[in-house]
Amino acid sequence: MQVIAISNQERPSQKVLLRQHHQLRAAVFSARLGWDVEVKDGLEIDRFDGLHPTYILAIDDAERVLGCARLLPALGPTMVQEVFPALLPNSTLSAHAAMIESSRFCVDTACEKGRGGGSIHETTLMMFAGIIEWSLMNGYREIVTVTDLRFERILNRVGWPLQRLGPPKKIGVTMAVAGTLSATVSQFSRLRPTGYRSDLSPFSIRAA
Repeated sequence: MQVIAISNQERPSQKVLLRQHHQLRAAVFSARLGWDVEVKDGLEIDRFDGLHPTYILAIDDAERVLGCARLLPALGPTMVQEVFPALLPNSTLSAHAAMIESSRFCVDTACEKGRGGGSIHETTLMMFAGIIEWSLMNGYREIVTVTDLRFERILNRVGWPLQRLGPPKKIGVTMAVAGTLSATVSQFSRLRPTGYRSDLSPFSIRAA
């Protein structure tokens, strides 16, 4: 398994991977979690996918997408500001040039590879490390996101605590919360699982 980043869709192989990623989003957010998202032809796509985001993908040796996240600069249009302002103080995000938004994070937890004996799927840790690594490579030091309370507990469990921007609120079927996460070299080193591989930056040294 390795982590890759896709910032454009010029090559056919990239289009294949991104289609898989939209299918995974549909399977997780619509079918499994029951969120109010638009799914067409088995793909979950929204207007933020048209803003030229960077996608962080975890793929296996057969180039199957096992995890994904979407990154957009916080100074531009973001989900947290435009879709979830109720979760922000005074409905406003205090964005800055070193802040990136992560959205549509999901993992194929049904995949046996990476399940191991721990409570956190290895693909989840791979994705966490990949998001931090890409952020560091591109000058971002803070990640803003909206998540649910279950996933907030996972972040706390792995030692990457979410700094809440406001109290949780019921959004649809989910108790949601907005917050920020630090992106530092030390945090990357703590979260990176054994055997971590990526093609993102000089930080991508295999863990011993």
